[in-house]
Amino acid sequence: MLKPSSYTLAARIFVCAFLACLLAGCGNTSANSKKSGGGGTGGKGGQGRGAMVVPVAVEKASVRDLPVILNGLGSVEAYNTVAVKSRIDGQLVQVSFREGQEVKEGELLALIDPRPYQVQLSQAEATLFKDQSALKDARTNLGRFEQLYKDGVVPKQQLDTQDSLVGQLEGAVRADQAQVDNVKLNLNYTRITAPASGRIGLRQIDVGNMVHASDPNGLLVITQLQPIAVIFNLPQDSLQPVLQQMRKGRLQVDAYSRDDQTKLATGTLLTIDNQIDVTTGTGKLKAVFDNRDRSLWPNQFVNVHLLLEVRKNNTVVPAAAIQRGQQGTYVFAVKPDSTAEIRPVTVTFTEGNYSAVSQGVQPGDTVVTDGQDKLQQGTKVEIAGNGRQGGGAQSGQKQDNPDGQGNFGGNPGARGGPTGRGNQGPQQNQGNQGVQGDKGDHAHGGQGASAGGPRKGQ
Repeated sequence: MLKPSSYTLAARIFVCAFLACLLAGCGNTSANSKKSGGGGTGGKGGQGRGAMVVPVAVEKASVRDLPVILNGLGSVEAYNTVAVKSRIDGQLVQVSFREGQEVKEGELLALIDPRPYQVQLSQAEATLFKDQSALKDARTNLGRFEQLYKDGVVPKQQLDTQDSLVGQLEGAVRADQAQVDNVKLNLNYTRITAPASGRIGLRQIDVGNMVHASDPNGLLVITQLQPIAVIFNLPQDSLQPVLQQMRKGRLQVDAYSRDDQTKLATGTLLTIDNQIDVTTGTGKLKAVFDNRDRSLWPNQFVNVHLLLEVRKNNTVVPAAAIQRGQQGTYVFAVKPDSTAEIRPVTVTFTEGNYSAVSQGVQPGDTVVTDGQDKLQQGTKVEIAGNGRQGGGAQSGQKQDNPDGQGNFGGNPGARGGPTGRGNQGPQQNQGNQGVQGDKGDHAHGGQGASAGGPRKGQ
């Protein structure tokens, strides 16, 4: 046999050494795995999954009065809008208002040159005076002819002719008087006054311009802002309840800003339109507001809240507690043993942040308002952010503990372990209390950063 070379012998030694190291590493890994696996549930970090506690926010069901409010989108309209125009032709010689001014009914706004109409008045009065004189003479002659006719001096025909002349002159006098009145009216129209109280907008024409009765734009626009109206729509199914409540009294209407966050004004419902819009299936309603603080302006879009009625003594829960599933609406109630229970409920109506329920919940029952996504029937729960739930002190306050040092808020109801320390609350920035481990005497906590550095809650 050939004797192996030194190179082949060295290679075999290297391979054997490598395999020995590999087997030694696998043995250590298996031992470590067994060691860690054996202490997984009883160790300090093992949290006992079967007894998991879910932190939740809760609130108690209560009895209260809830308003029934109908919401709609509306627009503000001036109670009266008047486009002031000239009723005669002439030159504008005076403007007696300022843009944006508040005016009262009858106040002088502008003046048109009155001189041409004063001349016309003088002419009409002169014609009237002339015809009145002719009428007086004709009536005097008629009296003479009547006496002469009785004496047989004049024939009947001459008397009738004189009587007809008197009638013609009377008609002329009446026409002259009408002409005088017409010129006086035009002379009065030279003074343009406010036809209604309100706020003046931007003027359309300046002094010195000729104005005509046929001008389309006019001189200015007056809008009445006090009171002011809001036109809004409601579904046709809501009109009948509104009519029924209107028979009992006035209904309150609140106008809110476009984001529906700021209340602008409070008014009353005036009337409902006499027909329903077939394209939208809604009816128009009109509400009136005093608008003393000028919070509403014409053509402004607002959200309208119509208070239909106030229902008394309802069992209510927060709207956030209502859950919906294939079986209908339900809530998670917290039982005295701090476990969650699914309760089907019947919601009659919801207003704002509260829902009125007729079945499933009684006043005083505790319902979950946050954290429902982690709950099931019988899940153990913990009231988050409520230090009194465990019967201890408030958060951040110290409480005596007979087993050791004083507990701090957060969960003072949990007693300390062998070291005698309870969990510290959020004000001390300590770890929250963990779920209970395998040993009943130890309540393990999560890690949290304290003032002195990171440490594990005990």
